[in-house]
Amino acid sequence: MKPPLHATTPQSVRRRVEAMEALLERLVTIPGTNRQMGLDVILDVVPGVGSVAAGALGAWMLWEARNLGMSKWQMTRMAGNVGIDTLLGAIPWVGAIPDFFFRSNTRNLRIIKRHLDRHHPATVTLER
Repeated sequence: MKPPLHATTPQSVRRRVEAMEALLERLVTIPGTNRQMGLDVILDVVPGVGSVAAGALGAWMLWEARNLGMSKWQMTRMAGNVGIDTLLGAIPWVGAIPDFFFRSNTRNLRIIKRHLDRHHPATVTLER
C-alpha cells in the first residue's frame, strides 16, 4: 500500500518530486516533434509573475530535498539551477527559449534521485 501524499517517507518524496518535474518539464509533447514542454516554459510567457511562479515551484523541490537531509553542496547546486532558470525566464517572451533548453527541474530531480538511490535504496524505481 502506498503511503499518503503528505507523508515524509523517502518513497513519497520521490513520487512527489518526480510528479512535479513531469508537470514543470514534460507536461505536453510539441506536435510533430519529440520535444516536451512543461509548465515552466508556459509560465515564462507571462511577463513578470510567470518566471517568479515557475521559480517558486522549482523552490518547492528544494524544500523537499532539505527535508531529506541533503548536503549543503547539493542544496547549493539545486538553488543555483533554480536561480539561473528564474533569471533566464525573467526576460519577457524571449526568456522561454533558453528555459526550454535549460531544464533546471530535471537537473534537480537527478540530484535528488542520486541522493535517494544512495541513502534510501528501497526507493529505487525501474524506469522504462
